[in-house]
Amino acid sequence: MTEKTFVAAARLEDVPPGTKIVVEVNGISMLICNTLDRIFAVRNLCSHAYETLECGRMRNGWISCPVHGARFDLETGAPINPPATMAIDTYEVRISGETIEVAV
Repeated sequence: MTEKTFVAAARLEDVPPGTKIVVEVNGISMLICNTLDRIFAVRNLCSHAYETLECGRMRNGWISCPVHGARFDLETGAPINPPATMAIDTYEVRISGETIEVAV
């Protein structure tokens, strides 16, 4: 089993509750999302239309694609409603002091 490597992605102060930011980690565009008193990390790409999710609405643990409205669970990446049928990539997150780290 390969040991996970965690990389610093953002500072907690950069992602207040109810907000999200775009970061790049190892060449991958990710969204760091703060909702439901948790920090989530997902790939910044809709699995349906391959559009970025950064302008999508985020509520109660999900994010929507701004193009067709497909919603995705931020914890599992699973699609919640059509037209998306495939999950988006999610990344394990840990907090180290004031730093948000993402597993790559």
